[in-house]
Amino acid sequence: MPTPRSSTPVWQQALAVVGGFVLLLWVLEVVDTASGHQLDGYGVRPRDDEGLVGILFAPLLHGGWGHLSANTVPVLVLGFLVLATGLARGLAATGVIWVIGGLGTWLVAPANTVHLGASVLVFGWLTYLVVRGFVNRRGGEIVLGIVVLLVWGGLLWGVLPGAAGVSWQGHLFGAVGGVVAAWSARSLRSPA
Repeated sequence: MPTPRSSTPVWQQALAVVGGFVLLLWVLEVVDTASGHQLDGYGVRPRDDEGLVGILFAPLLHGGWGHLSANTVPVLVLGFLVLATGLARGLAATGVIWVIGGLGTWLVAPANTVHLGASVLVFGWLTYLVVRGFVNRRGGEIVLGIVVLLVWGGLLWGVLPGAAGVSWQGHLFGAVGGVVAAWSARSLRSPA
């Protein structure tokens, strides 16, 4: 028996999901600030057994308002673009990026550090969008990937060691997760 389809266009659903996600990030930062930044301890803590829980929570937490503000526009734009061509495929890709980004950071980043922020998703979504069209051999997705690369590609410098306090490991493994997600989601093609 066929499942009923939503009458709401996918792009509107994508907008609602990514908007809700950004609202959640801002609410969590309010709670974190009110608690004296105690939530930040739930970020990824490399090679610490308790730090594994950070894989689940780190993309939801930020090191202050500046950090969250810097991630908000890329999360809105890139998150929307990932979800707008199919919620199931976009959410599956996000899950792959989330886990690979967190686990890679946990394995490679220096001990006694805490890594958090939605930029792991931003870097993953960026590489996912760039690679996805080539993997799927779909012209529209290739064009979108090239446009995304031209507009947002400068972010990719963030995968290299650089500024103190910036988790290049999270950026790098988020980007790796995006490539893996593009390959693994190739069978979940959205309807043409």
